[in-house]
Amino acid sequence: MAATTLAAVLDVDGPAAPPRSNGELVFGAPWESRAFGLALALNASGKLEWEEFRQQLIQTISDWEREHSPDEEWSYYRCWLTALERVLDQVGLVASDEVVARTVAFAARPHGHDHRHDGHDQDHHHDHDHDHDHEHGHVHDDHEC
Repeated sequence: MAATTLAAVLDVDGPAAPPRSNGELVFGAPWESRAFGLALALNASGKLEWEEFRQQLIQTISDWEREHSPDEEWSYYRCWLTALERVLDQVGLVASDEVVARTVAFAARPHGHDHRHDGHDQDHHHDHDHDHDHEHGHVHDDHEC
């Protein structure tokens, strides 16, 4: 599988084009940039064929548009993540049931505990009373696009 550069893979317009503001990519939440980066990293490592992912993303967006009314909340990156999961399942890299099991496990963790507290995670420079506002990357609802 050939890896491609960021500039070569991202559509500027059309259904697969990511959200932008003044030409810059826009992420509404930390999980969105993580999902985006994961797809790029998998492509750069040769584990994800970009055009296969791109076509799945276009299909996923089309499916969402067909199955939902125009007034329903839309999330490009939910479709991105769904497309990524589908492709990874199709190529046998990560099975869908593994993704579901991990999602359930993370969702069951107490608020603020999406990282380890046993001294083996990186120092993230905050106390653990969790009386703060930053995002912990929790799965709040079904991420299916």
